[in-house]
Amino acid sequence: MTTLTTETDAVSGADEPPDTGTRHKLTAVTGLAALSLDAMASVAYGPEAIVLVLAAAGGHGLGFTLPVTLAIAGLLAVLVASYRQVIAAFPDGGGSYAVAKSHLGRRASLVAAASLVLDYVLNVAVAVTAGVAALTSALPGLHDERLVICLGVLVLITAVNLRGIVDSARAFILPTAVFVGAILGLIAVGLFRDAPVSVAASAGHAPVLADHAATVGALLLLKAFASGCSALTGVEAIANAVPSFRAPAARRAMRAEVALGALLGVMLIGLSVLIARFGLQPVEGVTVLAQLADASLGHNWAFYVLQFTTMVLLALSANTSFGGLPVLLKLLARDDYVPHVFGLKADRQVHRHGVVWLALVSAALLVFSGGDTNALVPLFAIGVFVGFTIAQTGMVLRWREERGTGWVGKALLNGAGAVLTGVCAVVVTATKFHDGAWLIVIALPLLVVAFETVHRAYGRIGERLGVGRIPEPPHRERSLVLVPVSSLTRLTSEALTAAVSLGDEVRAVTVCHPDPEDRAQTDALERDWALWSPGVPLVRLPAERRSLGRPVSAYIRELRSTEPRTRVTVLIPEAEPHRLWQRLLQNQRGAVVAHAVRRDTDAVICRLRFRLGAR
Repeated sequence: MTTLTTETDAVSGADEPPDTGTRHKLTAVTGLAALSLDAMASVAYGPEAIVLVLAAAGGHGLGFTLPVTLAIAGLLAVLVASYRQVIAAFPDGGGSYAVAKSHLGRRASLVAAASLVLDYVLNVAVAVTAGVAALTSALPGLHDERLVICLGVLVLITAVNLRGIVDSARAFILPTAVFVGAILGLIAVGLFRDAPVSVAASAGHAPVLADHAATVGALLLLKAFASGCSALTGVEAIANAVPSFRAPAARRAMRAEVALGALLGVMLIGLSVLIARFGLQPVEGVTVLAQLADASLGHNWAFYVLQFTTMVLLALSANTSFGGLPVLLKLLARDDYVPHVFGLKADRQVHRHGVVWLALVSAALLVFSGGDTNALVPLFAIGVFVGFTIAQTGMVLRWREERGTGWVGKALLNGAGAVLTGVCAVVVTATKFHDGAWLIVIALPLLVVAFETVHRAYGRIGERLGVGRIPEPPHRERSLVLVPVSSLTRLTSEALTAAVSLGDEVRAVTVCHPDPEDRAQTDALERDWALWSPGVPLVRLPAERRSLGRPVSAYIRELRSTEPRTRVTVLIPEAEPHRLWQRLLQNQRGAVVAHAVRRDTDAVICRLRFRLGAR
């Protein structure tokens, strides 16, 4: 059995499979499980980020935890309203990239895209290391193995996402529901407590309150606000992945966005109310959420259930990136800013190249950081604030251009959001600059330059190919097929049979090296060829050096110079054994010839694979 493929098949790729229906798309509920884990898990560190900053002002500073959280909840409401508008206006997804592309120009859209790419990649690394850190805190004996565990968790999440976003949503919907239920239960029980029922979790741990309390000023409150806004990461993920939802996709995505905002707002405000109610103070080695669980539920099985579900959800919150980034890369590929391979879909509507690329880069980050959360957290959240600011600014310009009913109020709302998120981006970058945020300041423009470089390359390729222009009508030219041979076998016969079916003229070529053994072998082949008399001439190509591909490519260049109107095709026969391991036994002569011909000539290369049966 023989199959014939051309070198152009390798670069064109297979056509995208047809849509297999809605069963591989998300509903509003499964969309929450697949795309909101990052935002949901942020309640584990968002309130703590506020408390740790305000602790610099002592107990008096902690009294501002609830007002700061209410301000963050107000910004959350603005972002949710804005991204609902983004979903309705840009149902093809892309979030801040799509907004900037339409209203702020190409360069701003690339900055938005670069910030989202960085945020998604860092989210995977931070989420996995945070979840594993929670595990090793409970089981200290695993601390030295945390990198291996991180990579294992990453492999698990990647494998689930390669089966499709719906399968990942189904796999993660239970831990999401348990976590949300546990947090809401903690809040509900805690509201009926007049005092902490237990302080066992924080007993014996040193407080982190400053010895010399600072003044509660605008700068401290602004820093606490910016730090607490880390809880807003992930709000944009649904707007980026609208095409992953079932029809009507935009309506379902907007419902999921509102549900996410409502749940996240209730949890953030509820936890902050309990912090104030119990007079909680941050201590070393125990999270704020653990102290709240201890105070509300007691140091019992419910406490450990909450801790375990928090650990699981922190690790699985990396799934948000696997749902959002491949869709963004597809849009960038469509616009020629990343390789087109990222735009291809496999079955189950999976952008597998995007998923695999995200996993590989995240694995490299994990290895680089050694599975240490603290090495990655300073880099986190800056990108998402940049994306928030660009999206809000773009929506302001949209309302100004449309000038529809109530456009002034909408523009003011989005403008206020842009100012707040822009301030957060500046504050976080400035305060974390020496802790590693300088890497983002460097990586962001470098990524934009990479996008521009790819775009220019595709522009040059499109110009050479005449993309967008009507080409000349096809016409017939004389066709010459060359078949490299080294011996007389059934494979040779199959190759010549295919060749005479393809071209007007067929020539077999064999490379002869100067040593006596090779000359004797070539002489024997010529004698056998004359006896066989296949009707195809055999051309001897002498080679002074031990080279196989260069003599063939040199012969083709000579033919093209003497017969410029002749189309040359090189048909390379190759045996393909039945067993996979037996293919390692092949001498790879065909690959060597194909590489030389492709590098040095414009000839068409065909690879004829002769499949050997089991017997």
